[in-house]
Amino acid sequence: MQNIVILAGTIRQAPETRTTRTGTDVTRFKLVTSRPRYSEGRVVRDEKGYRVEDAEWHRIVAFNGLGRTIQQYCDTGTKVLVRGRIHYTKWQDAEGQDRYGCEIVAETVDFLSRAPQSETDDEDEGRFIDEDDIPT
Repeated sequence: MQNIVILAGTIRQAPETRTTRTGTDVTRFKLVTSRPRYSEGRVVRDEKGYRVEDAEWHRIVAFNGLGRTIQQYCDTGTKVLVRGRIHYTKWQDAEGQDRYGCEIVAETVDFLSRAPQSETDDEDEGRFIDEDDIPT
């Protein structure tokens, strides 16, 4: 059996990279995906006729080179395609209560867009590179 996840969504929390004591870089970010809302087998629409969508939030983790690339080229608003696996964790909090978590361990991340430019980015045009220069 395989544990395979494929998600296409938008980064909604800027990637953060930390280094473990053993030197492994760990990059984490939050990805949001959406899907149409259904009721009685039909897509729900609002008063203007647009589809109503529900958002799903996913915690993504990437290691070493992949994580460094994400940190360098992605920001809030970047659209990405993540391929990876589901990883469940269990730990005890300070009160000794069992806590559970779920995250997606990224194996590949494809960039589907650039992060949206803010007004201050005009001052620093060198911040973005040509799409041909983005590693694949």
